[in-house]
Amino acid sequence: MNSPTFLSVLLLLCLSVRLSAQTIYVDVVKGRYEAKGTLTDPLAGLEQAVALASGFTGNEPVTIKVAPGLYVISQLLETRTGNLLNDTMRYTIEATVMPDDPDWLPTKMPVIQSISRDNSITQFVHSAGFLVAKNNVSFKGLKFTGNANPSVRYYYPVTRENETLKGLEISKCYFIGEKNSEPIQGAVWAHGAGIAIDHCIFYGCKNALLLFKSISGFSVTNSIIYGSYESAVWFGPFTAGFTFRNNIVSHCNYFWVRPDNTQPAYSFTNSLITGNKEYMGYYGSKGLVPTEKNSHTETGIRKTGNVLLSEVKTEGLPKDYLNLTADSDGKEIGAGIFKKPMK
Repeated sequence: MNSPTFLSVLLLLCLSVRLSAQTIYVDVVKGRYEAKGTLTDPLAGLEQAVALASGFTGNEPVTIKVAPGLYVISQLLETRTGNLLNDTMRYTIEATVMPDDPDWLPTKMPVIQSISRDNSITQFVHSAGFLVAKNNVSFKGLKFTGNANPSVRYYYPVTRENETLKGLEISKCYFIGEKNSEPIQGAVWAHGAGIAIDHCIFYGCKNALLLFKSISGFSVTNSIIYGSYESAVWFGPFTAGFTFRNNIVSHCNYFWVRPDNTQPAYSFTNSLITGNKEYMGYYGSKGLVPTEKNSHTETGIRKTGNVLLSEVKTEGLPKDYLNLTADSDGKEIGAGIFKKPMK
């Protein structure tokens, strides 16, 4: 072997090893808690995977690949690397089999359930699942359920406390709460810039989205919010970049709650918002109250129609569960967990 070829092979080998070190594999069925986190020796738990990633330099992208199964978390999981706030590389937690993959089934979606006690005192005592603590974090193809610990009053599966952070993407995820046993106070509670929600389903959460401080570059697209028994969205003032498009919001107490004594110029586009008890509201001295005086604009917003979801009947989860049925109003909008028409 000549010298240039040998050096090229050596360089590729080193690069491969270096990049593979930034990918962690998790498999609750086949893995081990003391494993290396490789494809052939996966970790068994998300807690171990997040802890391993926290020791990475942050100079390269980090990916945690999650195999099918039930993942029970008993503590706050902080998505970060050793580089802390200077880390601008993408950090992704994603399913190994994604919706729209040919072999995807509901049973192949990783399920994340918390049993943690209260684990944060930021603003007030509560429990969180994932604390996003760096820029550019993505969650893809995961199913989040509520917190089954009876001592917890407020649970948030995904939070971001630091309002200087940017880049939070959540796509093809379910957030499913059950208020009598595994409640979700707010599926996503986040501050800061660049929050993008796409092709997600929020079902039975008290609130789907809670977004308050230093909001800019926000978007929620192609998503379904159903059965929020306080509000689909609580949203603070934003400085720039607001997109609400191709969504279905139904059977919620309020569609939208804005800050008291403000009228942000929201723009809602091409969505079906129907069957909710109240439309716009704000939280004042008397609690949540409806308001008709708003500065938002609407383009292609339908407020009548019958939203029908594919739900469990007698035989397990249908493949399109909690997506719109074929005869539901709003089907043409394309909201739901799939980007491609389901075959």
